[in-house]
Amino acid sequence: MATPSCLRARGGHGVPPLQLMQVALRILGILLCLFFIQAAARFGLSRMFTRYALITNSIPAADEAVRISPSDPEAHRARAMVFISQQMPAEAVNSFETATRLRYRDDYLWIELGNTREDFGDTEGALAALDEAVRWAPYYAHTHWQRGNLLLRMGRSGDAFAELRKAAAANPAYTPNLIDLAWGISRGDLKTTEALLENNDDAHRLALFRFLFAAKAFTEAYEVSHPSDRLEPSLLNGGFEEPLVFNDAGFGWIIAPEQKNHLAIDISEKLNGAKSLQISLDGNWTPGTALLSQTFIVKPGKTYRVSFGVKTKDLVTGGPPLLTVIDATNDQLLAKSANFPTGTTPWARLSMEFTTLPASQAAVIRLQRSNCNSSPCPIFGTLWLDEFSIEQTQTVKN
Repeated sequence: MATPSCLRARGGHGVPPLQLMQVALRILGILLCLFFIQAAARFGLSRMFTRYALITNSIPAADEAVRISPSDPEAHRARAMVFISQQMPAEAVNSFETATRLRYRDDYLWIELGNTREDFGDTEGALAALDEAVRWAPYYAHTHWQRGNLLLRMGRSGDAFAELRKAAAANPAYTPNLIDLAWGISRGDLKTTEALLENNDDAHRLALFRFLFAAKAFTEAYEVSHPSDRLEPSLLNGGFEEPLVFNDAGFGWIIAPEQKNHLAIDISEKLNGAKSLQISLDGNWTPGTALLSQTFIVKPGKTYRVSFGVKTKDLVTGGPPLLTVIDATNDQLLAKSANFPTGTTPWARLSMEFTTLPASQAAVIRLQRSNCNSSPCPIFGTLWLDEFSIEQTQTVKN
């Protein structure tokens, strides 16, 4: 049989097998390249229809995206989202189920399927989907959080909080929400809340305290932060013998951030004990704003007397300092002290009385200034405070 002329080499010899293989590989590469170009074009066209469907909530566009690229889970997911927007949950469930078959390790797809099944009334199917989400992402917080919330809606609070605690353990950012749920489920009962949370370290107890304080559940917050103390009114560190901690919330002294450089513990001046609080004033202190404050527990419908020591040096101002007491829940003014003496004065003990409201849990004592008759109204000089104390004087009779 004659060798075709196109395969003859110069001199009449046939093309070597190696050369034939190279030609075949080139042709195969070209064909594969054309195939991938076509596949990429189809994929890009499908994604274009996917985006258009999501923007316009168009079912025909979503259908076309699936037709062009039936193995693309994103096309089926987009179709499901469009069905949801058109209030067609059954069709959305079917599309999500197809998407999860195509991308079964995607925990977010399983979550979306679970949420849609729940909306369709299939809570057991929803739980099965969220089981898969947890299975494929067992160390992530969001899967446990979604499953825990579903169990909570199903009335399985014990199982729910087991999942929710796992979420908070994986990501502490969930802790405030976990506490909020426990507080709501327990209807404000501290013991039940603690049982649901299973607080087992200082970080968790601090998070619970901050939540309760922000929620103005002052009695419960105090029980969490001072579990061994009696629930009696007291001013913490009233003699400033302990280090001054610049708390942002809580039952200790709180100092205005812009004034913190003007406050210091002084061991040379004191009314009693070994220390006092020195406040150096250089002009800037807006009247009506608190420079120093402390929240403390009170009982409702009781009358209390707050006593304290004050000393001044070269204090000059048209708006002298004074102390006020307000209700911690609604900021209602309960009492104010006399204005502090100006000029230079020795240690003197001042006091004021106030009566708590029928629903009071806590009050706030604040160091602020009297209003001035002129503006600007600077304040200069130095003052010292010491020996804060509180005592109950009588019960208000109805």
